[in-house]
Amino acid sequence: MNNKNDKIPILAVIGPTASGKTALAIKLAQKFNGEIISGDSMQVYKNMDIGTAKPTIEEQSMAKHHLIDFIEPDKSFSVADYVNLAHDCIKDIIIRNKIPIIAGGTGLYINSLIDNIKFTETESSPELREQLRLRIEKEGIQSLLDELRQFDPDSADTLHPNNKGRIIRAIEIYRLTGITMTEHIKRSKLEGSPYNSCLIGLNFKNRQNLYDKINLRVDKMIEQGLIKEAQYVLQNIKSPTARQAIGYKEFIPYFSGDITLDEAIDNLKMNTRRYAKRQLSWFHRDKRINWLYWEDYKTDDELILHAENIAAEFLKN
Repeated sequence: MNNKNDKIPILAVIGPTASGKTALAIKLAQKFNGEIISGDSMQVYKNMDIGTAKPTIEEQSMAKHHLIDFIEPDKSFSVADYVNLAHDCIKDIIIRNKIPIIAGGTGLYINSLIDNIKFTETESSPELREQLRLRIEKEGIQSLLDELRQFDPDSADTLHPNNKGRIIRAIEIYRLTGITMTEHIKRSKLEGSPYNSCLIGLNFKNRQNLYDKINLRVDKMIEQGLIKEAQYVLQNIKSPTARQAIGYKEFIPYFSGDITLDEAIDNLKMNTRRYAKRQLSWFHRDKRINWLYWEDYKTDDELILHAENIAAEFLKN
């Protein structure tokens, strides 16, 4: 199964939210005897199904899925945890002579996995992390970003202000080791990756077409019971990760009576569109991705066939 470089072949289906990744990954898994590993940072959590757009029970019956719905939302889960578990999944899938297929939209998780990024999780200070969290409450996240930019401008430019955990981690790494997160990542890449990856990206040439898909998905989520799920998550799960997740945080002011349901739904659509823009900004830096645009095909089956041909050519080598 390994290619001429004796690396493990991996297919990856990436792109912004609502671009059709799950459906295509399932088609590729069925075509090439593959199993799917989620590349989504929120689908790992239990009891957060509709808001995170987890594959349905029916979809999971079409192809085996890994790393979804297995951890309690109040438990911490880092990119390093994800990479370690995904490495184990890939080993297991390969042993059974199947093809690993990564599917998701969390660029940090996917790139860290396929590029074999090593994380210095052994160097940590709970006290320092708490100090930095308190600073965010008092001074705002921009205060930490300004500090990070002084010694690690690359990380400061890459990390989104919403990614408070990684910003704290970047400062923590430097203060404890004297080495920036950027330098740690560069050094980790010297080891090389055990994987040979084929990345297939899904997108729309007309951004409005993507936004229309997002708006329709949110409407469908509401029909499926998202409001009830959000109420459960916000009432029963105290984790800041869960409470600040898109799909749930937008309903906090609705449940407190500050805005109407329609306003909450509009906010969810807006935040999801903004998230899609951030995803695309991340992925467009990666020149390895084979982008497929839905408008270029007369039917969905034509795009799927093109993706299958790309995968077949890759796996043949």
